[in-house]
Amino acid sequence: MTERSSTPSTRPLSGRDLRTLILAALGGALEFYDFIIFVFFATVIGHLFFPADMPEWLQQLQTLGIFAAGYLARPLGGLVMAHFGDRFGRKRMFTFSVFLMAIPTLLLGLTPTYATLGYAAPILLLLFRILQGAAIGGEAPGAWVFVAEHVPARRVGLACGMLTGGLTGGIMLGSLMATAINTAFAPEAVAAWAWRIPFLVGGLFGLGAMYLRRFLHETPVFEEMRQRAALSRELPIKAVLQGHGQAVLVSMLVTWMLTAAIVVVILITPSLFQRLYHFSAAETLQANLAATFALTVCAVLVGALLDRFGAVRVMLPGGLALIATSLALYTLAPARPELLLPLYALAGAAVGIIGVVPYVMVRAFPPAIRFTGLSFSYNMAYAVFGGITPLLVQALVAWDRAGPAWYVAAVALVGMATVAWHSRTAPRVAAVPVPAE
Repeated sequence: MTERSSTPSTRPLSGRDLRTLILAALGGALEFYDFIIFVFFATVIGHLFFPADMPEWLQQLQTLGIFAAGYLARPLGGLVMAHFGDRFGRKRMFTFSVFLMAIPTLLLGLTPTYATLGYAAPILLLLFRILQGAAIGGEAPGAWVFVAEHVPARRVGLACGMLTGGLTGGIMLGSLMATAINTAFAPEAVAAWAWRIPFLVGGLFGLGAMYLRRFLHETPVFEEMRQRAALSRELPIKAVLQGHGQAVLVSMLVTWMLTAAIVVVILITPSLFQRLYHFSAAETLQANLAATFALTVCAVLVGALLDRFGAVRVMLPGGLALIATSLALYTLAPARPELLLPLYALAGAAVGIIGVVPYVMVRAFPPAIRFTGLSFSYNMAYAVFGGITPLLVQALVAWDRAGPAWYVAAVALVGMATVAWHSRTAPRVAAVPVPAE
């Protein structure tokens, strides 16, 4: 595949395109909110869903294990939904993923605790978390494919950037909701009932997003393939593994960069700074909100730049910015606490370079197996690298307190090299969108 589409569409972005992008981004934000809100209330959930006489460290270990089960379920859920998405339509799976997320989230908010159900309570918690993981495994890949196949070729970057901004915006919504609940209610009220509010709100909004997605149209690319009887005649995953090894490898490597940036810079850094440098929870939460907001905005800006300059010319300076800002955050903020917020915001803005990732992936696979190829590569890489990153970060901190930033820097170099290599060596595939309507 070359940096330019082989059959670019030159029509302008239509009102229907914009509605599709907005609804897709909104649904993605709500679905990621549903997936991430669990971690903000892990301590409360651990106390409520396990025996009171169980050691606190064991309660939290089992609670975080249930949280991690959602990540382990991602590859299987994503692969199943991608299979049906390549065979029967993007829209059906795009809508189903929201439904599959909304129902267990709603049920999480209604589930009785250990005091009422005994060990059935944590078992239900685990089941609902697995369903959430299966849903999120299909959401991001399906959403990227869906929006990329709806817009003109010269707007694929913007489409992927808006959707990525929506997904990261969901993390910000979760953080804001957790802050609001813990500010508005006393700890006793949170433990008694208020912890349920974020799950109930997320489930209801998810059902609303599912209803809105009913008004979206199937992608023009899939409709054209269906009319030409060009859908995959074999198992899509078989075709991906047998004939698209380079696309899979490239997609997994750039996803590694995405996981390093998100997991280290956005998710782990606040707790590390509290533990290593004794920043208060309020300080790190405020700075993290600034970083996540900057990430959400810059993911969209990166998408627009991709349409103008291409992946290589955006990735190289963006990767260098990610390296520089991550190292600055970990080396300067501990010595100058007053710089924590601006440095964290700059690092969050640089994380916006992850907008390159879906842009590269949707262009790496032909339409007939695009959903499966992207979903398999993304979810497998996220399960592997997302799983080992927290453990690796803990080991690096013991070696050097700036070790997490050096890890992000190393993986950013891998991402830069991968994008540059892929632009030179990848075979040409069919264009992402169909010609102008």
